[in-house]
Amino acid sequence: MGSNLPYAADAESPLKPAELQVLRAQYEKEGDYVGIQTKFNYAWGLIKSNARTDQQEGVRLLSEIFRASPERRRECLYYLALGNYKLGNYGEARRYNDLLLEKEPANLQAASLGSLIDDKVSKEGLMGIAIVGGLALAAGVVGGLVFKGATKRR
Repeated sequence: MGSNLPYAADAESPLKPAELQVLRAQYEKEGDYVGIQTKFNYAWGLIKSNARTDQQEGVRLLSEIFRASPERRRECLYYLALGNYKLGNYGEARRYNDLLLEKEPANLQAASLGSLIDDKVSKEGLMGIAIVGGLALAAGVVGGLVFKGATKRR
């Protein structure tokens, strides 16, 4: 898996604030008539950011491009998958990534991201099960106390 990692690692390295500002300024300058490439570049920069609000905005912009411009969908898939991955939306991330892999089975970036998503899901899935198990146990204890209280009143 090591040789595929640089791809996903690329998205982990944010742009310098000045670089992101250049993309933002261009995006804002074009206003209502923003070009798809400008919007895409800005969204890409936002997704690379470490700030959750930037990542969310990047995913929102890419979703708009994805819906409005069928010819750009393939390009958007990887970054939508990546953005959702970084936000912890693993189901969405996997959905976009699987769509890309259907179209391009040999895409190493998507294959690399797919392994990262699977790793996270298996780690967090186990955590999720432990948390849910703990909640079920707590609910059972509370439920038992409530039930005991109800039977004493009769």
